Amino acid sequence: MKKAKQPAKDDFRAQYARSDFDGPLVRGKYAKRLRESCNIVVLSPEVAAAFPNEKAVNKALKSLIDVARAATRL
Repeated sequence: MKKAKQPAKDDFRAQYARSDFDGPLVRGKYAKRLRESCNIVVLSPEVAAAFPNEKAVNKALKSLIDVARAATRL
C-alpha cells in the first residue's frame, strides 16, 4: 500500500505586505558578514582555460608563493 503524500510545509504565500514583518526591513543586513566569511575569486576566461580544475589552480598558486618567498629572502 502506498503512503499518502503529505503537503509541502514550506509553501509561501503569493504576496507579502510590510505589515507581515515585525521590525523594519533592512537591505543588505547580512552583506558584511557574507563578505567576511566568503572568499570567492573569479578567474578571467584565459586563465581558467589554462587549468583543468581547482586543485591545479591551488597547486600553481602555492608554488608561486614559495618562489616569491624564496626570492625575497635573498
